[in-house]
Amino acid sequence: MNELSPLQLILGASIEVQLVMLILLLLSIVSWVMIVQRWLVLSASLKGVTAFERRFWSGIDLSQLYKEGSQMQKEDIPLVGMENIFRAGFKEFMRLRQQTTVDKEAIMEGAQRAMRVAYSREEEKLEKHLSFLATVGSVSPYIGLLGTVIGIMNAFIGLANQAQATLQVVAPNIAEALIATGLGLFAAIPAVVAFNRYTSDVDNVTSSYITFSDEFSSILHRQIHSN
Repeated sequence: MNELSPLQLILGASIEVQLVMLILLLLSIVSWVMIVQRWLVLSASLKGVTAFERRFWSGIDLSQLYKEGSQMQKEDIPLVGMENIFRAGFKEFMRLRQQTTVDKEAIMEGAQRAMRVAYSREEEKLEKHLSFLATVGSVSPYIGLLGTVIGIMNAFIGLANQAQATLQVVAPNIAEALIATGLGLFAAIPAVVAFNRYTSDVDNVTSSYITFSDEFSSILHRQIHSN
């Protein structure tokens, strides 16, 4: 009996099954690109939270902290997450405070509104492509199952065209069906694991953003009512 390698089975598969395998391979490649890209973004965000909180709570003057961020932007150093929320709130706070006709509550509402907008933007950045990973994780097994069904159907069609049923007749089609199933799982499992992990990371980061926004609002509130 001639042994067939997985590559030979794939090359010898029907056009329909090959198309299913190609779709699964493309989904797997794209999902791995997204997995790596999301890992880089979330890692930078987690480090950014720790670094900015250390600077913020070091006792530095808020105006000086804002100026440092502006200088970093001039040097094309990207600002991430929490610092963008701080800068949005502080900028609006100082802008409204310079207007003598605006009362204290309106100043606080303006600063908080600016931080909410900045928070929404940062949350959107963190969640980017996560829905794609969820889709790959949920759809890939079914696409693989479609390839399995086609392969089994081809096996039965091959039996019908043979005077005698033998393993040599059905084995290649069954094997290609199982390969399609395996590719479906190969595409789905990493996507599901990454989606669950990254969703947890996003929740942790956004929770720290919300906590910081509340704490910073309290600081601004004390500052504006102390004058």
